[in-house]
This record gives sequence, structure tokens and C-alpha cells, in this order.
Amino acid sequence: MTHLFPHTSSKWLGLALGFILVFLSFISSIVFGQTPISFGTALDALLHFDKDSTEHIIIATTRISRAVIAAVIGASLAIAGALLQALTRNPLASSDIFGINAGAVFFVVAAISFFSVSSLTHYMWIAFLGGGVATVMVYFLGTLGRDSLSPIKIVLAGAAITALFVALTQGLLVINQQNLEGVLFWLAGSVAGRTLDMLEPILPFMLVGWVIALLLGYPINILTSGEDVAKGLGQRTILVKTLMAVVVVFLAGGSVAVGGAIGFIGLIIPHIVRGLVGMDYRWIIPYCALFGASLLLLADVVARFIIMPQEMPIGVMTAIIGTPFFIYIARRGVNKG
Repeated sequence: MTHLFPHTSSKWLGLALGFILVFLSFISSIVFGQTPISFGTALDALLHFDKDSTEHIIIATTRISRAVIAAVIGASLAIAGALLQALTRNPLASSDIFGINAGAVFFVVAAISFFSVSSLTHYMWIAFLGGGVATVMVYFLGTLGRDSLSPIKIVLAGAAITALFVALTQGLLVINQQNLEGVLFWLAGSVAGRTLDMLEPILPFMLVGWVIALLLGYPINILTSGEDVAKGLGQRTILVKTLMAVVVVFLAGGSVAVGGAIGFIGLIIPHIVRGLVGMDYRWIIPYCALFGASLLLLADVVARFIIMPQEMPIGVMTAIIGTPFFIYIARRGVNKG
């Protein structure tokens, strides 16, 4: 298969272009919105903040934090998707399709409904727990029967667990309607109104997840060559798989804790990246981080203009982008089968 960046030198060039794309997307997130702000004003706000300037206040209190959070969540979800697709050997794998996001959302909504939890730090741990429970349930269902953990079974298990947690979440909202407004953004996904204070308690876990994912690049390459081959080369496959699963839960659960259920980033980006750099996860993971951050930043910018003066939830935007892509990947897989 021909890739856009087949050689190491071209891959480094592509990585540099990825950084430029993130920078341009980040700047777009700061300057575009209901209150248009010039690049010069944005730069001036960063270097010489004026508390009497409305535009400077908007940048400092809203736009920068929103852009940072969108970039972090986009990178995290894309990396989580790449790891899941490698772990399950399934091109349709992503944290939202496998029920991890739905499990995290349900646990958060349940905590809000029954225990009146309002601390983001508590949301973080609850989202991690929900994502972990969903992962275990999908794995358990996927291993039942004769064929062990086949790609088809794991997708069906993920769909079943997603449907279960979505139904339970909706049931909670029907029973406890007074909390409906407070949890709507968990269902649709959004980075509007988020502050860096909300990201701060979760960011260390995400950073650790990113570092572990980067370090796992070479072991994942060995693992994807086959279980028997990996064991023959002395790899502790159970340890590698466990680390991959933990990183996925941390990245997906942390993303849900801040932004709610933002889907399809983990499905779309790994496919695009493999078309650029091939199957080497030493390159796939950093490329996913850059392109995932860029996609969510740009989706957030577009979401500000579609139904002005209101904003469309960013989770709706990613669904609009991702659903046709999901259908395309599914049809291609069926045709190959």
C-alpha cells in the first residue's frame, strides 16, 4: 500500500506540517467566533494584556482555555482510538463505539442525579470508573463463545454496551428531570464554557497517557504482527495489552470528564494517519495526537457559526463528520469480507 509519507525523512516533514496545522487551528479557535478578533489583537492580548479591552478579556477568559481543552481532548481521543484499533485489530474500534464514552457518561450522570456531585475532580474519577467498567463488560462479552475475541464479536459487544448505558442514562434523565439541563452537555459533548481550572486536575493523567502511548509504539508494532510472533520474540503481551487498555480508559474517561461524549474522533483520525504513514505505531501515535487536536479545534470553530447566535454542540459536529466515514469503513470491511 502506497502512503503519502513512505520514508523517514518525509514522515518528519509530515510531523512538522502537523504541528503547523495545530498552530493554525489553535489561532483560528482564538480569533473566530461571534466576536471576531484580529490576529494582531490576539497576539497583543497574549503579550500585553489590557484588562480594559473587551477583546482581550474574551481571549484570556474564554477563547484560550477553550482552544487548549479542544486540542487536548482531540489528541486524547485520537490516540485512544488508535490504541483500541491496534488492541482489537478492528478498524471500527473507538472509545465511543465500544461503549467507553457511554459508560463514563452514565456514571457521571448517575453521580449527578443520585449524589449531587458537582466537583470536576469527582467527575474525573467517576468517568474513569465508568469507562473502566464499560471496557471490562465489552471484553467479557467479546470473549464469550468459541471464537474468542473476534473483530465482529467485539463490535457487537461494544454496540450492546453502548446501547445499555445510553438507555440507562436516558432513564435517569426521565426519572430525575430537574437535572436535565445540568447534564445535557455530557450527552452532546461541548468545550464551550470550559476553563483551564476544569482541565487542570485531569491533565496530568492525560499527559501520562500520552507518554505511555508513545513508549508503546514499538511494542504495539510487535503485537500487531501476531500474538504467537510477539510471544516468540519475548514480549509480555498481557502487560502490553493491559497498558494499552489503561491508557485508553484514562484518555477517553478524562475527555468525557471535561467535554462530555464527543464521538468519532478516535475512529476518523487513525484511518487518515495510517494512510499517511502506514502501520508503524511509532509514527501513528504522534500523528494521531496532532491531527486529532486539529480536527476538534476546527470542528469547534465551525460549530460557532452554523446556528448563530447560538452554538452547535461540538459532539454533534463530530457526528456529522464521522457518521459517513463510519459507514464507508464498515462497507469497505464488508466488501473485503
